[in-house]
Amino acid sequence: MKPATVRLSVVYARPGHPTVIPVEAPEGATVRRAIEISGLLHQFPEIDLERLKVGVFSKFVSLDTVVEDGGRIEIYRPIVADPATVPRRQVSRPGH
Repeated sequence: MKPATVRLSVVYARPGHPTVIPVEAPEGATVRRAIEISGLLHQFPEIDLERLKVGVFSKFVSLDTVVEDGGRIEIYRPIVADPATVPRRQVSRPGH
């Protein structure tokens, strides 16, 4: 008898080049395990799961969250704002 599995996708959104990997994971697998199965950690060594946030369908979750069939795991990159494109906010200080 074949063990039960869940089918889902793991997404790593690089600027202009999102990578979507279909994954078949054992039932009861965690988000961390599904990401490991996807091979993205080998393909993109810059992914640091201890530093980056992850989510399922745009909702933050922990790496220990159990995945569900049909899920979409997303690995979020840090948001980096270009100072040249972000208007400076004036800070109002008392007495000025």
